[in-house]
Amino acid sequence: MAFRDDEVAIGCDAFRMYRSGKMDRLHRPARVPAGLDPATGVTSRDVLLDASTGLSARLFLPRLGARGSSFGRLPVLVFLHGGAFLIESAVSPLYHGYVTSLAAAAGVLAVSVEYRLAPEHPAPAAYDDAWAALQWAAAARDEWVAEHGDLARLFLAGDSAGGNMVHNVLVRLASLSRPAAPRIEGAILLHPWFGGSTLVEGEDATKAKEMTMIWEFACPGAAGGADDPRMNPMAPGAPALESLRCQRVLVCAGEKDWATARVRAYYAALAASAWPGSTAWLESEGEGHVFFLKKPECTNARELMDRIVAFVNGS
Repeated sequence: MAFRDDEVAIGCDAFRMYRSGKMDRLHRPARVPAGLDPATGVTSRDVLLDASTGLSARLFLPRLGARGSSFGRLPVLVFLHGGAFLIESAVSPLYHGYVTSLAAAAGVLAVSVEYRLAPEHPAPAAYDDAWAALQWAAAARDEWVAEHGDLARLFLAGDSAGGNMVHNVLVRLASLSRPAAPRIEGAILLHPWFGGSTLVEGEDATKAKEMTMIWEFACPGAAGGADDPRMNPMAPGAPALESLRCQRVLVCAGEKDWATARVRAYYAALAASAWPGSTAWLESEGEGHVFFLKKPECTNARELMDRIVAFVNGS
């Protein structure tokens, strides 16, 4: 069946998807320049990771001496931003600001990944970029990482689509032999985006259908649509949750978030599985999807940041 280019499939404040496969980005955030943030003492700079794909990252180095081990080295945290695989950027005001605050509060050297976006680069491009960025960070190919990073303390974190990618990177790590695989101390899934064709308890049917359409737009080759194992970690045939390759996982959700029913189900399944690591859960009362990005100074956002800091510090 032929569709007109102007026939809208899904429209929201951030983008408009057409049935023809075209998309308009309605909000194009400004690019925040890298450099010193006087308020936090965090310095950032941009690095090209792979010239063949254009993959890059923004690195965030907190003021040295305030945190870190007795040797002055900092945990390294690879951060994957959200945006439904379609929008946003590591260098937008939203994510530059958040990762700056995270690096300062947790005392981590953060690598915020500027991965390729759909539909220009359909998934799995974003997954491949996340994987490549982790390999790059773990190999200490940058002078900041080599000089200041403690790669024995490597973390992954991401929100929404980025949280989904964190899970999938951990799954992919399981395919490597242990000497070759980077050792991940902890993973932080902030309001991760998961889906599935069968509703879970508390999930809104209309929203689930809309999110399935967005996923299939971003990943047109998805096997089984929303039951592709990358979107539904509990789908038949998906890699076993006990295979996740990291020591600790913190899963965070918002009480009023459309994604939370799926996030709860994911956490419950992981906690009940044979995975040998430790799990932790934080649900922010009364809050919606990724509220901490737009309200970083609110009480619940501060509580969430405190929990992330405690998690990185091992508690």
